Amino acid sequence: MNRAWLFGMALTGLVTLPSCGGEQAGAPAAETVTLDGSGSTFQKAYEEVAIEAFTKDHPNIRINYGGGGSGKGRQDLADQVVDFAGSDQPYPQADLAGNKGGRVLYFPILLGAVTVSYHVDGVDDLRLSPDMIAKIFQRGIDTWNDPAIAADNPGVILPDIPIVVAHRADGSGTTNIFTSFLVGAAPGTWELGSGGTVEWPADTQAGNGNAGVAQIVESTNGAIGYVDLSDAKAAGLVWARVENDGGKYVMPTPAAVSAAGDGIEVADDLTFAAMNARGDAAYPITGQTWVIVYAKQADPQKAAALKSWVKFLIDGGQKLAPEVDFAPLPEGLQAKAIAQLAEIEVR
Repeated sequence: MNRAWLFGMALTGLVTLPSCGGEQAGAPAAETVTLDGSGSTFQKAYEEVAIEAFTKDHPNIRINYGGGGSGKGRQDLADQVVDFAGSDQPYPQADLAGNKGGRVLYFPILLGAVTVSYHVDGVDDLRLSPDMIAKIFQRGIDTWNDPAIAADNPGVILPDIPIVVAHRADGSGTTNIFTSFLVGAAPGTWELGSGGTVEWPADTQAGNGNAGVAQIVESTNGAIGYVDLSDAKAAGLVWARVENDGGKYVMPTPAAVSAAGDGIEVADDLTFAAMNARGDAAYPITGQTWVIVYAKQADPQKAAALKSWVKFLIDGGQKLAPEVDFAPLPEGLQAKAIAQLAEIEVR
């Protein structure tokens, strides 16, 4: 039987594949289809709640998602170790030729805030401009009572203690979001460039995943680090108000992230950057994250399961995003992502 025909009939409902769940009376138990993914820890909290909800209605589809960072996810997909990758940044153009499965598709799944979280005993309300953040993270300012920080925070008593900078040890989309924000918002100050990894000063501390950075900040008086909002809340951290393009100091809330998403410009392949959005209500360190899959799939059952899973992430699962402190996709972007599902085919 033609595999492409079978896959097409499954998608129209004329043929039932085991991966779609449910059994007919008297029929043998349907096989379980397993989908494996890895990558972004930024989106991991959403993946976890989405997996729980999706598999309740699709008991014959098992989904595993491991973190490891966006770089690991992209490499695992390139090597065909996983069926989908979570990533907060697209593949660098030079890396696409190394993808063993051919052309990839980017499906945006949500928008989220990267917090500038800190631990300074006695300080629970801090304002930081992009220039100040740049100076702190590249070690141009190294004590909390520095006059420059104090000038932005009148009335706040800042202690005379060292600043401990925490950053990601792994290749990270969160790092890319954070450093890309600084490139755009503090171009005359930030000197370390942008990307999933950068050359941090030697006297900084590194943690694996967002949770690893959060742990350093939580356990170290004087620490500061960049952590996605979901992990920052889970760790009980405090975060700064960050100055946006309109000169307003904004907290990283889902509403402020949604405001940032209103003005994004989306390329034909559904890639875009959400940071440094205009508008007084927009949180400036807003990041985006994708699920990346191969357009051509070898296994029709797995392809049908993958298509159902991705559709849930960009459609039905969107109502779960605020539960883990993310913002749903803007409606126009969601519609484009749903339309792109038709490009997942059996080769």
